[in-house]
Amino acid sequence: MLKTENIEHAVQRNRDELFRFGTALLFIVGIMLFTIVRTDGGIDGTLMVAAAMIGGYMAMNIGANDVANNVGPAVGSHAITLTGAIVIAVFFEAGGALIAGGEVVGTIKSGIIDPDLVADRNTFIWLMIAALLAAAVWLNLATAVGAPVSTTHSIVGGVLGAGIAAAGWNVADWSVVGQIAASWVISPMLGGLIAAGFLYFIKRSITYQSNVLDAANRVVPFLVAIMAWAFTTYLMLKGIKKIVTVSFPVALVIGLAMAAVIFMLMRPYTARLTARLENHKSSVNELFTIPLIFAAALLSFAHGANDVANAVGPLAGINEAIMDGGISTKAGIPLWVMAVGAIGISLGLALYGPKLIRTVGSEITELDKIRAFCIAMAAAITVIIASQLGLPVSSTHIAVGGVFGVGFLREYIKSSYARTIDQIRDHHAQSDPEAVETFLKEFEAADVATKGDMLRNMKAESSSNRLLGKRERRGLGRVHRVELVKRNLLLRIAAAWIITVPVAATMAAMFFFMIRGMLLP
Repeated sequence: MLKTENIEHAVQRNRDELFRFGTALLFIVGIMLFTIVRTDGGIDGTLMVAAAMIGGYMAMNIGANDVANNVGPAVGSHAITLTGAIVIAVFFEAGGALIAGGEVVGTIKSGIIDPDLVADRNTFIWLMIAALLAAAVWLNLATAVGAPVSTTHSIVGGVLGAGIAAAGWNVADWSVVGQIAASWVISPMLGGLIAAGFLYFIKRSITYQSNVLDAANRVVPFLVAIMAWAFTTYLMLKGIKKIVTVSFPVALVIGLAMAAVIFMLMRPYTARLTARLENHKSSVNELFTIPLIFAAALLSFAHGANDVANAVGPLAGINEAIMDGGISTKAGIPLWVMAVGAIGISLGLALYGPKLIRTVGSEITELDKIRAFCIAMAAAITVIIASQLGLPVSSTHIAVGGVFGVGFLREYIKSSYARTIDQIRDHHAQSDPEAVETFLKEFEAADVATKGDMLRNMKAESSSNRLLGKRERRGLGRVHRVELVKRNLLLRIAAAWIITVPVAATMAAMFFFMIRGMLLP
């Protein structure tokens, strides 16, 4: 019976995989047929067909890998189901791409190479095709091993490698390369610190209080208002920048106005919810469900508006070069090119996105709605701070860094609490066991300020006879070291981040030489 069930499970898994592959293949074939109809044949027509197919493949890989950062924490915290998250993300990703993706896009991401050093139009086209293909293949590999990586870094690495292959080492802007390398540290560190800071504040101001519902009534409206400010400002600066240019002061004022409105709405909403909740810290999670759904939608919209350029930018540049015969750092985006990007991202998310959504949402560390809220806040605030300071950051690295940040903070808090309990037991070693348990119950029920007073009084009593020596404290630290973050995933993701640019660059150089070798007379 067990063998039969295993066989049926394997067959169903193979069916699902075949369905996903078949649907993706139909999309690529559809792009091929559409592009063939639009072209006049010849070498240029063949190049355009190939570029469009690779652009669609790249867009699907962006959807499969990168979108998980926007909805993964909301899914992992059970604020929304996986199906619901995919529906929301597909709608808002496509909407962001089509509405706010812009009519003009940069063809050479981040100015990584100097287009004036590229020999001619044909070399530029081969360069862009090689860059797109390398970035798409790398994203596909990263998704297969469950590593969320930066799609921007992938295409930058592709352009860098193909550019060097086409025009030599001098074509690269190495200061930009240095900034990108710096973002491997800056992005996750900023995201992790901000997410951990918000989580620590929530714990101190709400969940560590004796009456968590009263504390939630006071604090949660302010937190959601801050979120409204951050996301409104973020959308003004990043989400709709290709529709209308908004300066930072104007975006800040609009964000503050939205925050005031949301604060006024959240106060009665929070009061109604807390009136029917139990006075327990887990109840506070329910207050963050709606904000998390909005956060997932808005992050997806901004992502669609910004990162669709990673797929359609090189494709638009190739189209411009073929149609006008020149090399351009900016290119207009035909509607069909934008549709390839928008549909491709949505399809990739629906077919292959769940794997990375689970990785970000639940496999790195356990998330509840409070922790997911802190990660969403970090994603928006870090981008705002970085954009004003001119720091290079990656939205992928920020979000994943936020997940690690809240996980490591939980490890520290749980380990510290366990050591504190042992210190209390050691202090009361000669006392009646019932008195010890009574003290521990009082300590558990106390708010954070009272806990501090209890510990200070206890240590004052033992000042002449220290609770534990240095050796015992070190041993106690080892005994109570809690691991709530999967180290194997940490190492895998960090390694993938570091090698993204060099691997994509190496593959792009190889693809460029292959394409040039096939097309040169």
